[in-house]
Amino acid sequence: MLWDMDGVLVDTGELHFQSWMVALTEAGITFNTEKFRETFGMNNTKILSILLGQAPEAGFVTKVSDRKESLFREMIKGKIQPMPGVRAWLEQLQNMGYRQAVASSAPQANIEALVDEMQIQSYFTTTVSAANLPSKPDPAVFLEAARRLEAPPERCIVIEDATHGVRAAKRAGMRCIAVTTTHPREELAEADVVVDSLEELRTEDFEI
Repeated sequence: MLWDMDGVLVDTGELHFQSWMVALTEAGITFNTEKFRETFGMNNTKILSILLGQAPEAGFVTKVSDRKESLFREMIKGKIQPMPGVRAWLEQLQNMGYRQAVASSAPQANIEALVDEMQIQSYFTTTVSAANLPSKPDPAVFLEAARRLEAPPERCIVIEDATHGVRAAKRAGMRCIAVTTTHPREELAEADVVVDSLEELRTEDFEI
């Protein structure tokens, strides 16, 4: 079971937007809600490439990313809770014998900070960041998570909320459940199952 982080395990959209806005304004880059929505679910290198219209220098990516993520990790303290249905499904899937992983575009430090803040560490065998992998919709992060879980891709299920993530899951040859946290249902149509809340899921939705 491969869980995306932002928009699936936890709703961090507004905090990401606020931290990006500060960091990008400081760097002299124009940013707005439309650009945020367009790039949500990508890693920082891909986001900055789109915003700048060209591949940025590595040093620039590091500087802006470090500032943005430092702001974000400060903002989450005491302000986040798992999305509705998350804790119940983590518990049930663990009891059903599923090995579970976080597979996110977020930097590893963010994943660890969020998992720790929500106190859900015990449910995951591993956590995988795509920060240094090809960005979704490339399937790299999901394939790496499957490798660490020692599970063939066709036996993996991804839970996603972004169009890039759904596409990445399907390119990896995995079953995909999508939740409409950040994108409308019609934009997630490639997924095998689409729900408005994880609380709507049924046990049979996890059958492969």
